Amino acid sequence: MVLVYAESQKGILKKAAFEAVTYGYKTAQVLGSECVALVLGKTGDPGQLGQYGASKVYQIEDPAVEQFDSQVYTSAIAGAAKEVGANVIILSHTSTGKSLLGRLAARLKAGSVPGVNAVPTVDHGFRVQKPVFSGKAIAEMELKTDIKVLSLMANAIKPEKVGDAVGVASLSVTLATARVKVKEVKRVEGTVPLPEADLVVSAGRGMKGPENWGIIEDLATALGATTACSRPVADTGWRPHYEHVGQTGIAIRPNLYIAIGISGAIQHLAGVNNSKTIVVINKDPEAPFFKAADYGVVGDLFEVVPRLTEAVNKLKHEG
Repeated sequence: MVLVYAESQKGILKKAAFEAVTYGYKTAQVLGSECVALVLGKTGDPGQLGQYGASKVYQIEDPAVEQFDSQVYTSAIAGAAKEVGANVIILSHTSTGKSLLGRLAARLKAGSVPGVNAVPTVDHGFRVQKPVFSGKAIAEMELKTDIKVLSLMANAIKPEKVGDAVGVASLSVTLATARVKVKEVKRVEGTVPLPEADLVVSAGRGMKGPENWGIIEDLATALGATTACSRPVADTGWRPHYEHVGQTGIAIRPNLYIAIGISGAIQHLAGVNNSKTIVVINKDPEAPFFKAADYGVVGDLFEVVPRLTEAVNKLKHEG
């Protein structure tokens, strides 16, 4: 049995939840088993996870799971796994999933691999793949424990509808006592979070100052993208730190990453080089980023970006 913890926020299932359930369904096919999903707290229409491969959805609505506490969530997921007889547990490789993976593995005496990016193979034991060395290589790991815990990289698997909505069953398990009291939660509203974004427009010190950021936001709006920045930009206060992508910031895997006025230092590349397509705009033809780019434009960003935005808007209107 494969159990997938499907994350939600404010009662709405995250994109990562649909990716994880699709991955769980494909893993169950490989194992000749079935995939079930688990949601914690009040979640709107959890039965829709059946469309992505879950044969059943379980829900724990205990008030203790309304605010995230890693110990409470660990006990909830471990309890659910024991209740349904799951031997493979799948999480999303989000901040939540990262904080749960180790705890679950210890609780269940399970082998674990964080950040997998491909469906397991079983021809020579249960093996999974994950990127290592900042995405420069792929490691294949074999898990020999009876129970396995995996977290799935964002955008590694495209959500696929394979069936219909299913019923939702209430599940009751013994929960740990919360040791953390959440007094306030502050979230960025009105934009897709960077870890979940399919399209990202990012800029660096080549912008010369925060007063010029309007052309980046205009392009992002035209594309329906999320904005990001390099570390120097966040450190100098031009942009908020939650937009900082890179090795010391947020690691992302969008389908399209547009880097504008960013030289491409190794620390930045480490956080974005798993993007499906990278477009670089820089006036310096020797910028290191061009070596990692799928497409590159050598030119003044203050001329190139507005023209690109104009072209995108024109294409949208014609379409």
